[in-house]
Amino acid sequence: MTQAVPTYIETTTMRQFKRSQRLGQQMHRDISQLLERELSELGKGMLTFTRVKLSDDLRYATVYYSFLGTAEDRTRVEEYLIRYNGRIRSQVGKALRVRHIPELTFKFDPSVEEGIRIEQLLNEIKSESDQD
Repeated sequence: MTQAVPTYIETTTMRQFKRSQRLGQQMHRDISQLLERELSELGKGMLTFTRVKLSDDLRYATVYYSFLGTAEDRTRVEEYLIRYNGRIRSQVGKALRVRHIPELTFKFDPSVEEGIRIEQLLNEIKSESDQD
């Protein structure tokens, strides 16, 4: 007597993701590939897109970015993102399979700068304790 092998997939063990999360991840990859090359020419600095937060109805996307460089170069990057928002939205939308391309809002993410500053402070404390 042979035992029947279950042919179903147990969905309780599989991790479920919302569509907004999957599309947000795809948008993050696409925006990073598209803009990091273009914006590297604007100034000396390091631009990183940290995350994309997409609304549940898929109509609005907030793109968070960090920039390490001079204040002048950061201003150039911000102006570029504002000026070319429509073109960026159009190019990213070509790869998405959605009825409406999300409206993009770019926001500066200070977490990378804060992390570097904290690391500098910890290194200063360590060097001071080593001198004692």
